[in-house]
Amino acid sequence: MTQKSFTRFLFPSLLFAAYLFIYIPIVVLIIFSFNDNPFTFHWQSLTTKWYSELFASAEVWSALENSLIVAGSAVTLSLVIGVLFVFYGVQNPRIVRSIFYGNLAAPEIVLAIGMLSLFSFFSIPVGMATLIAGHTVIGLGYVVPLVYEQYCELDRRFAEASLDLGATQMQTLRKVIIPMLMPSIIGSCLLVFIVSFDDFVFSFFCAGPGTQTLPLYIFSMIRTGASPLVSALSVVLLSVSSLFVVLFTSLRLKKGVMS
Repeated sequence: MTQKSFTRFLFPSLLFAAYLFIYIPIVVLIIFSFNDNPFTFHWQSLTTKWYSELFASAEVWSALENSLIVAGSAVTLSLVIGVLFVFYGVQNPRIVRSIFYGNLAAPEIVLAIGMLSLFSFFSIPVGMATLIAGHTVIGLGYVVPLVYEQYCELDRRFAEASLDLGATQMQTLRKVIIPMLMPSIIGSCLLVFIVSFDDFVFSFFCAGPGTQTLPLYIFSMIRTGASPLVSALSVVLLSVSSLFVVLFTSLRLKKGVMS
């Protein structure tokens, strides 16, 4: 076998092995969520009772409600603050890049500990409000770069014409800029919702004892040992996240085709 043939064989094999390493645990998780054995990962028989128990659990619905409230609030706040920051702070693009790209580069646990230290310094009790604030910090790291990227591609003549015709800056933003930014706004909303809905680190540090999201609920269950009920809940969480990932990817691809 020549070196060129070996190289052609090696890279596809490594890529295939990497995909197996990533997706085999997910496949195993899905399979054993239908396992009738409640104690071990030895296969017993096929059942859907864990999903029935899951949807009948009041704790699961409470955790789901908290996750949706936090994710929805984080999306709304991140979007409003991010769009206003891009529109009014675009005169200093270096600030936009340094602040919010740095937010993505910093380890999440560092940001979470920093937020917790801030809350402790000002004697703010952790709970739903602090958790939403933490997830908003994460969301801004996605909203601002995505919206700013498309904002820089806009034809400024539309905004200038609006201002020349007597519109205020806020009217120009609301009736001219935001409709033109809608693809990046929707895409960033989907992305922030995915990140917030699945987030564990910020939820662990910034949520009080009375606030439990789905990732925290899974963590509390897994501490007593893995079970098909945990697998079933993880599959549901994975399905919701995958749906939003598909929507976000489709939107980005559609935006690429249109441009």
